[in-house]
Amino acid sequence: MKKFILVVFATLLCPYVLWAQFSLQGKITNAENQQLLAGATLSLDNSLFTIQTNEKGNFLFKNLKKGTYTLKASYVGFKTQDITLVLDANKTINLTLTKSTLLTDEVIVSATRASENSATTYKNLSKEDLEKNNFGQDLPFLLNQTPGAVIYSDAGAGIGYTGIRIRGSDPTRINATINGIPYNDTESQGTFWVNLPDFASSVDNIQIQRGVGTSTNGAGAFGGSLNIQTTTLSDSAYGEVNSSVGSYQTLKNTLKLGTGLINGKWSFDGRLSRIVSDGYVDRSASNLKSYFLSGAYYGENSLLRLNVFSGKERTFQAWNGINDEKLATNRRFNSFTYDDQTDNYQQDHYQLLYSKSFSSQFSFNGALHYTKGSGYYEEFKDDEELANYGLDNVVIGNQTITNTDLIRRRWLDNDFYGLTYAFNYTPTSDLNFTLGGAYNEYDGDHFGEVIWAKYASNGNIRQQYYFDNGFKTDFNVFGKASIELNKVSLFADLQYRTVNYKFLGFDNNLNNVTQEASLDFINPKLGFTYQLNTQGNFYASFSIANKEPNRNDYTESSINSRPKPENLKNIEAGYRFKGQTITGGVNIYSMLYKDQLVLTGQINDVGAYVRSNVDNSYRNGIELDGTVKITPTFNWGLTAAFSQNKVKNFVEFIDDYDNGGQIQNNFSKTDLAFSPSFVGSSTLAYKPFKNGEIALLTKYVSKQYLDNTSNDARKLNAFFVNDIRLGYDFRLKKLKKLSLGLLVNNVLNELYESNGYTFSYIAGGLTTENYYYPQAETNFLFSMNLKF
Repeated sequence: MKKFILVVFATLLCPYVLWAQFSLQGKITNAENQQLLAGATLSLDNSLFTIQTNEKGNFLFKNLKKGTYTLKASYVGFKTQDITLVLDANKTINLTLTKSTLLTDEVIVSATRASENSATTYKNLSKEDLEKNNFGQDLPFLLNQTPGAVIYSDAGAGIGYTGIRIRGSDPTRINATINGIPYNDTESQGTFWVNLPDFASSVDNIQIQRGVGTSTNGAGAFGGSLNIQTTTLSDSAYGEVNSSVGSYQTLKNTLKLGTGLINGKWSFDGRLSRIVSDGYVDRSASNLKSYFLSGAYYGENSLLRLNVFSGKERTFQAWNGINDEKLATNRRFNSFTYDDQTDNYQQDHYQLLYSKSFSSQFSFNGALHYTKGSGYYEEFKDDEELANYGLDNVVIGNQTITNTDLIRRRWLDNDFYGLTYAFNYTPTSDLNFTLGGAYNEYDGDHFGEVIWAKYASNGNIRQQYYFDNGFKTDFNVFGKASIELNKVSLFADLQYRTVNYKFLGFDNNLNNVTQEASLDFINPKLGFTYQLNTQGNFYASFSIANKEPNRNDYTESSINSRPKPENLKNIEAGYRFKGQTITGGVNIYSMLYKDQLVLTGQINDVGAYVRSNVDNSYRNGIELDGTVKITPTFNWGLTAAFSQNKVKNFVEFIDDYDNGGQIQNNFSKTDLAFSPSFVGSSTLAYKPFKNGEIALLTKYVSKQYLDNTSNDARKLNAFFVNDIRLGYDFRLKKLKKLSLGLLVNNVLNELYESNGYTFSYIAGGLTTENYYYPQAETNFLFSMNLKF
C-alpha cells in the first residue's frame, strides 16, 4: 500500500500532466487610486485553479481548455467580482476592484491564520467541506480525511467523548481557538468537543496548522492547531431545518435562522440543536443539547459581533475501555453497571469581537470573552475506606466497619475570561506587520461529594470530602513581520508568553498546601517562501515552542519531583501548487523534543503515577496532500503521512508486588506511543447528476503502540476503514434546497480499535493488561436538510 500511494502521488505531482491550449492573464488594481493589488485571489469555476496576483498585481492562468469560464476575483476589504468569459484564444483581461463598505468577518482571525504564501503547513476546510460530512458526529470526525489525523471515540460511534491526534500528538498538544479565543481546558490543556455538540453547524471555516504553526493564543501547539471561525455574514435571510437518524438510536435535530443584512448594518443568526444516541458500546448513551446566537453590527469601517453559545451534555461513561478477554467475546462490553454512571457538564461561552479599519494600511481586531463551566461525573465505588471520605468508622456490636459501598460526584466549577487583540499595519503591498496577544485568567474549583453510602457514619447528604482550587493566568504578546522581495517572501514571528499557576500541591515536606509555579517562554519563528510561478511555491521554516506541564503533573508531585516544561524545535519545508486539474503539496518536517513528558509507570515521591521528562525524542516525516480532477464530474483527494517517531532513551517502571517497589527496564530508540508510521486517506467523489454526489472515503492507519516500549504485545492493530457518502439536492419552488444524505460508516465491517491504554505489574510473574476502545461496526446515518 505504501508503495502504491507513493507511486500515485509521484504521478499526481508531476508538472507536465494534461497540457491544454490557451492562457488567461491580466492585472488587478484598486478602482479608487489604481494601486496594484498584490495577493488578490482568483479562481475559475470549471477547474481546480486558484491563484494569487504577484507583487506587480499580475496573474496568469496557463493551459486552459476552450470553453466558458466564470472568473472570480477577491481581495480582503474589497467587493468580490465575478466575470463570465468565453475562452477560445489567449486572452488578457484587467480588473479593478472597489472597496467594500463592509468589513469582512475574516479579519477576526487573520492575525493567527496562515496565508497562501506563508511558510506554514496547513489545511483549510470550508463551510461546504464540513456540511458534506456533518451528520451529527463530533467535530473530530469531520476532520478525519485531513493529513496525519487519527480520530477516536469512547462510545465507538463518534458521538459523546471523542478526540483527534495530529502527527501522533494528543489533544493536550493541539492548540484550539474559536475566533482567536483559546478553547483548550486551561489546566488539563485538553479539548472536549462533547461540551459543544453540533458545533460544526455554526462553523464557517477551519484552518488546521500542523507542527508549531504561527503564533496564536492559548496552549502551546506541539503537534498542530485548530483555528476555527464561526458563522459569518450571510448574503440574505435564511432558515434551515436539519435532521439525522441512524444506527444505535441516533437522532439529531437542528434549527438555524438568519436575517442576512438588515438596513445595511445589522445581522442576526441562531441555531438550536439536540443529539441523542445509545452509542456502540453498551451503556454509553449521550444526550446533548446546544445553542448558538450571534448578532453583528457593520459600520462604515468597523465590525462588532456578539456570540453567545452553550452546550449541555449527559453521557454514560465508557471511559474504562475493554480488556483483551472481553474484546474477543463481546466488543460492546462496558464494565460500569450502575444505572446513573454519568458525566454531566454545561459550558456557556460569551464572545464580544470588534474589528476596525482605520485606513487601507492600519487595522485592529480584539475580543473580550468569558466561559462558564460547571458539572460533575457520578460513579458507584465499592469497598471504599471511610477515612478517605472524612467519615468515621462504624461500630456495630463487636464489629468495626472501615469500608463501605458509596456513590460519589466529582465536581468542576470554573470561570475563564480575558481579552485578545491584534494590530495590523501594511505600509506597502509587499510589507506587513502584526502585533497581537492576549491576557486570560482561569479560576477553577475541584470538589467531591458523597451522595449515598451503605454506611454513612457521621456524614451528611452531599458530604464534601475534598476541595481545591486552581488559578492560572496566561499572558502572551507576539509580533509578526513579512516582506516580499520579488519572488521571495520572508517572515519573522516572535512570541513572549508567561504563565502563573496557583494550585493545591505538595511542598518539600510532602504537606498538601497551596503551591505556585511561574514560567516564561520565548517562542521564535523564521521562514521564507519562494514563488516559483503563479501556480506553485516552495517554503521552509524553523520554529521553537515551549509548553507547561498539565494540572496533574503539578498537583500530584512535590517541588522535588515536579516536571520541567517541554521544548520543541520544529523544521518544516515543502512545495505546494495549484493547477487546472491538480492541486496539492508535499511537506517534510522534523520535530525535535527536549524534556517531552511521557508516561513511564514511575511512582514519584508523593505516591502518584506521573509523566516524566525524557531527554530527547523526535518526530520526522513526510506528508502529501493532493486533489486531482479526473473528469469534470470525478475528483480524487489523497493524503499520506509517513513518519518516524522515537524516544532515544526510555526507562520503563513496573510495580513488583512480589518483592515490593518497582523494577526498571531500559530501552533505546523505541517508538512514541500512539504514533503510527503511516496514515493515509482517499476521497473518491463522483457526480453522476448535477445535484448528486457519491463518495468513497477511505482511511488507513498503521499499527500504534500503547506505550513507549515498542512491545508488540501492547499495541493497536492497523486498520483499514471505508465509508460511503451519498448526497442529492432537490430544487423546489418554495424552498432554496432540499438535501438528502446518507453516510454508511465502516461498510466492510472492519473490527478495529483506535485508542487504548496499558499497564504491567509483577505478581507471580509479569502480567500486562491492555484496554481498548472499540469502534463501531457497519452503521449508518441518514440526513434531511431543508433550506428556505
